[in-house]
Amino acid sequence: MAVPRCSPWVKLLLAAMLSVSLPGNMANRCKKAQVKTCTECIRVDKSCAYCTDELFKERRCNTQAELLAAGCRGESVLVMESSLDITENTQIDTTLHRSQVSPQGLQVRLRPGEERSFVFKVFEPLESPVDLYILMDFSNSMSDDLDNLKQMGQNLAKILRQLTSDYTIGFGKFVDKVSVPQTDMRPEKLKEPWPNSDPPFSFKNVISLTENVEEFWDKLQGERISGNLDAPEGGFDAILQTAVCTRHIGWRADSTHLLVFSTESAFHYEADGANVLAGIMNRNDEKCHLDAVGTYTQDKTQDYPSVPTLVRLLAKHNIIPIFAVTNYSYSYYEKLHKYFPVSSLGVLQEDSSNIVELLEEAFYRIRSNLDIRALDSPRGVRTEVTSDTLQKTETGSFHIKRGEVGTYNVQLRAVEDIDGTHVCQLAEEDQRGNIHLKPSFSDGLRMDVSVICDVCACELQKEEQSARCHYRGDFMCGHCVCNEGWSGKTCNCSTGSLSDTQPCLREGEDKPCSGRGECQCGRCVCYGEGRYEGHFCEYDNFQCPRTSGFLCNDRGRCSMGQCVCEPGWTGRSCDCPLSNATCIDSNGGICNGRGYCECGRCHCNQQSLYTDTTCEINYSAIRLGLCEDLRSCVQCQAWGTGEKKGRTCEECSFKVKMVDELKKAEEVVEYCSFRDEDDDCTYSYTVEGDGSPGPNSTVLVHRKKDCPPGSFWWLIPLLIFLLLLLALLLLLCWKFCACCKACLGLLPCCNRGHMVGFKEDHYLLRENLMASDHLDTPMLRSGNLKGRDTVRWKITNNVQRPGFATHAASTSPSELVPYGLSLRLGRLCTENLMKPGTRECDQLRQEVEENLNEVYRQVNGAHKLQQTKFRQQPNAGKKQDHTIVDTVLLAPRSAKQTLLKLTEKQVEQGSFHELKVARGYYTLTSEQDARGMVEFQEGVELVDVRVPLFIRPEDDDEKQLLVEAIDVPVGTATLGRRLVNITIIKEQASGVVSFEQPEYSVSRGEQVARIPVVRRILDNGKSQVSYSTQDNTAHGHRDYVPLEGELLFHPGETWKELQVKLLELKEVDSLLRGRQVRRFHVQLSNPKYGARLGQPNMATVILGDQDETDRSLINQTLSSPLPPRGDLGAPQNPNAKAAGSRKIHFNWLPPPGKPMGYRVKYWIQGDSESEAHLLDSKVPSVELTNLYPYCDYEMKVCAYGAQGEGPYSSLVSCRTHQEVPSEPGRLAFNVVSSTVTQLSWAEPAETNGEITAYEVCYGLVNEDNRPIGPMKKVLVDNPKNRMLLIENLRESQPYRYTVKARNGAGWGPEREAIINLATQPKRPMSIPIIPDIPIVDAQGGEDYESFLMYSDDVLRSPASSQRPSVSDDTEHLVNGRMDSAYPGSANSLHRMTAANAAYGTHLSPHLSHRVLSSSSTLTRDYHSLTRTEHSHSGTLPRDYSTLTSLSSQDSRGASGVPDTPTRLVFSALGPTSLKVSWQEPQCDRVLLGYSVEYQLLNGGELYRLNIPNPGQTSVVVEDLLPNHSYVFRVRAQSQEGWGREREGVITIESQVHPQSPLCPLPGSAFTLSTPSAPGPLVFTALSPDSLQLSWERPRRPNGDILGYLVTCEMAQGGGPATTFRVDGDSLESRLTVPGLGENIPYKFKVQARTTEGFGPEREGVITIESQDGGPFPQLGSHSGLFQNTLQSEYSSSTTTEPFFMDGLTVGTQRLEAGGSLTRHVTQEFVSRTLTASGSLSTHVDQQFFQT
Repeated sequence: MAVPRCSPWVKLLLAAMLSVSLPGNMANRCKKAQVKTCTECIRVDKSCAYCTDELFKERRCNTQAELLAAGCRGESVLVMESSLDITENTQIDTTLHRSQVSPQGLQVRLRPGEERSFVFKVFEPLESPVDLYILMDFSNSMSDDLDNLKQMGQNLAKILRQLTSDYTIGFGKFVDKVSVPQTDMRPEKLKEPWPNSDPPFSFKNVISLTENVEEFWDKLQGERISGNLDAPEGGFDAILQTAVCTRHIGWRADSTHLLVFSTESAFHYEADGANVLAGIMNRNDEKCHLDAVGTYTQDKTQDYPSVPTLVRLLAKHNIIPIFAVTNYSYSYYEKLHKYFPVSSLGVLQEDSSNIVELLEEAFYRIRSNLDIRALDSPRGVRTEVTSDTLQKTETGSFHIKRGEVGTYNVQLRAVEDIDGTHVCQLAEEDQRGNIHLKPSFSDGLRMDVSVICDVCACELQKEEQSARCHYRGDFMCGHCVCNEGWSGKTCNCSTGSLSDTQPCLREGEDKPCSGRGECQCGRCVCYGEGRYEGHFCEYDNFQCPRTSGFLCNDRGRCSMGQCVCEPGWTGRSCDCPLSNATCIDSNGGICNGRGYCECGRCHCNQQSLYTDTTCEINYSAIRLGLCEDLRSCVQCQAWGTGEKKGRTCEECSFKVKMVDELKKAEEVVEYCSFRDEDDDCTYSYTVEGDGSPGPNSTVLVHRKKDCPPGSFWWLIPLLIFLLLLLALLLLLCWKFCACCKACLGLLPCCNRGHMVGFKEDHYLLRENLMASDHLDTPMLRSGNLKGRDTVRWKITNNVQRPGFATHAASTSPSELVPYGLSLRLGRLCTENLMKPGTRECDQLRQEVEENLNEVYRQVNGAHKLQQTKFRQQPNAGKKQDHTIVDTVLLAPRSAKQTLLKLTEKQVEQGSFHELKVARGYYTLTSEQDARGMVEFQEGVELVDVRVPLFIRPEDDDEKQLLVEAIDVPVGTATLGRRLVNITIIKEQASGVVSFEQPEYSVSRGEQVARIPVVRRILDNGKSQVSYSTQDNTAHGHRDYVPLEGELLFHPGETWKELQVKLLELKEVDSLLRGRQVRRFHVQLSNPKYGARLGQPNMATVILGDQDETDRSLINQTLSSPLPPRGDLGAPQNPNAKAAGSRKIHFNWLPPPGKPMGYRVKYWIQGDSESEAHLLDSKVPSVELTNLYPYCDYEMKVCAYGAQGEGPYSSLVSCRTHQEVPSEPGRLAFNVVSSTVTQLSWAEPAETNGEITAYEVCYGLVNEDNRPIGPMKKVLVDNPKNRMLLIENLRESQPYRYTVKARNGAGWGPEREAIINLATQPKRPMSIPIIPDIPIVDAQGGEDYESFLMYSDDVLRSPASSQRPSVSDDTEHLVNGRMDSAYPGSANSLHRMTAANAAYGTHLSPHLSHRVLSSSSTLTRDYHSLTRTEHSHSGTLPRDYSTLTSLSSQDSRGASGVPDTPTRLVFSALGPTSLKVSWQEPQCDRVLLGYSVEYQLLNGGELYRLNIPNPGQTSVVVEDLLPNHSYVFRVRAQSQEGWGREREGVITIESQVHPQSPLCPLPGSAFTLSTPSAPGPLVFTALSPDSLQLSWERPRRPNGDILGYLVTCEMAQGGGPATTFRVDGDSLESRLTVPGLGENIPYKFKVQARTTEGFGPEREGVITIESQDGGPFPQLGSHSGLFQNTLQSEYSSSTTTEPFFMDGLTVGTQRLEAGGSLTRHVTQEFVSRTLTASGSLSTHVDQQFFQT
């Protein structure tokens, strides 16, 4: 059935109307286009036509209407017409029980940019045939599910019969690809992977769709389970084969196709097969590959299908998926099912017992949704389906009612261009195609669609080199197309020659063509592409009249200097419409009959405030202002009152008329009433007519006013008196009558009458008698104590100095200040909580700080909490037994209000993150004020407000504090006594307490930092100060043990010492911070008992190695000015503020005295002060320049005068602002296939701030590397995810990729790379099933742009990991990467990363010979150490590495033998695959290759990989077991032989399937870790043949510790090994070993026995030696332990001279340490205790092992 065609006149009329309605720029788009041919013209716009009339003089490309109007003959106008023809249309029959559509066939031809629409009808019957195919996972974990399914046959058949009487049912099963690593390929496992199971397979069609339900259940009873290795299954292969194998499965044409997909595992998808199997699989061809028995045959050769492929194929074959999955894998399928327009998702019980109920629910849900999708659409055509009556869902489907015909609107649009390329320049398949418009349950509509890109017929009939064109061009389409170099209508003018200019000269001008063109062939050719016109180019088309800035009002065009208006417009600038439409009033008349219409506007005969644009009365305006406008004139004329009374009444433009009665309000324009202020009476008047009174108008005024009666005034004072009397009686009853009081208390108003307020209004305190820095101020509640009240309070310091707090807060808003915070926790307080250092206190402190840090991290500039402690609060009501936490938060001064609001919000919620707190209590203290809240619980009468007193050394002798109760946010109490004044009198100080000096340098080997505190006595008595440590580059609990407390000087005492315990440096810390100088501060505060703080009251403790500390002490000594320093003090209030990314402004207050100038030191925080820069300044401020962006600097300043330098000020820290980052690091491409790549990049070398996001752009480029079309952009808003997986790239096409980074300052420059995937090798990689990075579909159209999938945590460190995630070649543990770096060479200590106790590498030190001379206390006197080098011919065992600090030739092996590889890097590619990399070792000869060996740490088969290519320094190892520790050894070979090995122990940790511990969970995170060995071995001799061995618990065991395995054997061999088993897990374990011999070296090995096997071992060699070989002596004799040496390349011994301890004399002990002293030595401080009879203790520190 064809659509009737329109006549040419109708088309002409439509075109004319269209040209009138369009704006000027759209209507003239055809005319403005610079085209030369007919074909180019008609492709400009859908409305363009071309005139082929030879005599036509105007522009030939224009709209059809304008061409006809310009004189082109109708038969010469060429237009490409679109068409929409219905080729098949069978009416819908609602009596049939099948899905139907109308129409069934269409043929459509569209011009580029054109849209056509039609009505599409779909009918879904109430009952239709149903095909149900059950596709079930047959891995071993689904065995119980299969058993339940076999028993549910009748229930499932019953549900099907309820849906329809015509149904079929079928069954299929799937596991996974029968290949490595998905399947165990051992022959016995291929035969029977599990007991009583079938061989593994990919997919089998077990039962094709059948109507015989009994046959279906009979066949199902014989099915058995199968199995595979990895947890994700190959269900996608099965779904695709089920969809495309229509004949094998038995899908019927007119039925509803339902596919039930049942599993408890995740899924593999496209590129998993290619990745895991090193790229040997081809892409899925989307064809059926089932053999005669229904088995899938291409599982080993074709990859899994992608998600978009499945969505498209299931829609094409009318198949609706129902995902029935367990809760374990629900999250994966919850994301997946949203991509299917019509689908269902349900949660199965673990044994599938609810599958029938799940299917029934899914059936009814699916039947109410209908999706209509356009399949196989060419790129040049867009299809959109909408409905006026049916509602759309999130997935794009429609909610329908079955049994009714649904009507839909289908819109087809031909696009004009794609990515900047015109649609007619694309390939033919992009311009035309057969679109299948398909509903969910039926075959749908077939549309033959094409874009009109035909060539004009006149161009096919051109006359080449025509005589009409002087043989210089082709004649076609009514005009000449001249050859190059010729112009003119007949190509008779050469463009290269200038003719006589006289015909081009305008009269009175001397320039040809008015200077706006060239004279060619006697004619002017104007410049400007149409700007200039006229015979002499005298008209400028940009100079026509304008309206509102628009040329010709944008309603015409400029021609020959005048506006040529569009139809419907006139005027000099086309600003007057010809239509009177804008002058029509509400009654359909012109200007309401009160004016005339000119140029589209009404000109009213009489203007008024209350007439609108059509001369109509605006009654709304009248009501708003008419009465008020007339009021004063009415008062003046009628009553002689008001503001115009007197002679000003004559100014009124109307007269009033007094009447006895006014008309009703409904009968007049406005009825007005006002009160006369002179007599308090009300008068009224009305306004009639048009509401605009003129000179002859009259306003009617009511003659009589309405005045209030005057006889009731005496009642008002009487009523007031009676009310007061009643109130007095009630008060007396309440006060003196108990019965009345009880009765009144029952009333709601009296029940809530209670008051809260402070108990006292003033406190007087003397500072020298104060023992605390706070005051507990009681607050009382009176009246009814029922209910709960909370009171907010605040305290202000130094109120005697007005504006003090405001001035202090405005000095430096960005300066960091400490904020004290107190909260009441939701747990009871215990004694252990109030004892710092107890386990309970440490655990709670960690929990509190983690949760509070999580909340306050949103405050800009806030640091982590410190100085956290716990206490109880007396007089706190029913919660006084609860724990109160006091802590300190460093934050900018400007953040006070933000902190206060955030704290109140969290307290109101009752929790800080996961920490529960009591509502109604907090205290937040800043520098000069504090705010808080207290709570009165029900029945509580008194609570204490803990008020901070802000004791400062600079306080006035008498200072005032003001405490104020602000309000009661919760409760009904009213505030009574609101204010409390506190006066603190500071008398003469009894002593001045300070540190001896501002800085102290301490070696880490000293274990304890000793800081002296001195007191200068002024008045003998006791003094007390508080002290606390503060972090800087050193951190509490990592570098030192935080300390805080009170220091009490008794009368006469002038010196005290603070001892801060130093901690061992951990391996990860040595990696991350290297040899960075670490420092922390000790602060004195809160002087009591008359003490005062002197200068310096803060000391900086610098930690370092011994040599660094010695240098620091020397530098400090050299740089210290010689005394005397004169009278100059330290500059006061040093303040630093960032003035940009590379500037800091530093200022201070001058000290007392007369300084001549100032010396400023500044350095990068963390560097040694010896590297500081010096600046000299004559004024108390300086600007530091040429700094690094976003870098922390420390600075201090001193004043100098004629007598030398004064003391330095306190340290000030400041961070420069951020600057845009540099370009990201190298771009790396992991090519998965020719169309899929994983792009990764490194962090910028100069981040210049905190990276917040990355932007990745990619797009096609041509041979010149220029972009083709726009580039696609992807924003990666998680800066830790520096990778992107891009799919569906075009094969063999080069792409340009750019990556740029963003920080707080903005976007930085981009890093660029151009790569063609076809030229790159494919690299194996193991990506988890759903990567944590966007899968970008490079070719996805509009229908598939949303196919983006994510996992939870993949390819990144888990949230709990304490290891940083860094990039490139940094020596750290990277996400999925372990870097073991040894950047050592001659005369340098090797840095150990993986070769230490924490990372489990077996390392044995070989120490140079030296003598240790000790005193009785064996302290840190190392200056007497001497070194002697020895050389032995022995060799090390193979599995030992070497740590040396010798000369260049000694640190290497024999000449020509390679050194140890200097770096070992582990990079996790997946949960079972690992990349091992190393750096080329030093060698005098040419390297021949490498050897890589690896095996399980607990033993097993040894694997060896030989690498003959010396340029290859990495290898990928596959098929590792997850959560198992492996030891790797790498060594190099030259012509002289093999070099020494580099060894490392590594574990890939990942979650595994509960029933398959060797199968990683899909989508789970994987990370690298290294188990650690037990702590240092400590030997204690008990007798000549027995000793006690003790060790510490491993810090990072490879599982839960069950016990230990101890092995003892003779070090030189000769006897069997003895094994001891120690059960239990404790911090320190001990074992007594009997039956040993004297003077025999024994080797001991200790391993932790864990749930995952055995961890790495700790080894030590020891000898019990008796003096001169005699019997074992008694206590105090010359006997002890002898640590012996195996023959090795280097060995050393240490001799200890006699010394005294505990009053006993101990003889000479010979202690030798050699290659087997221990297998794990790190840079940490290591303490070994070698004890004889419990009395001898030798401490050997870090330096002993590094030399």
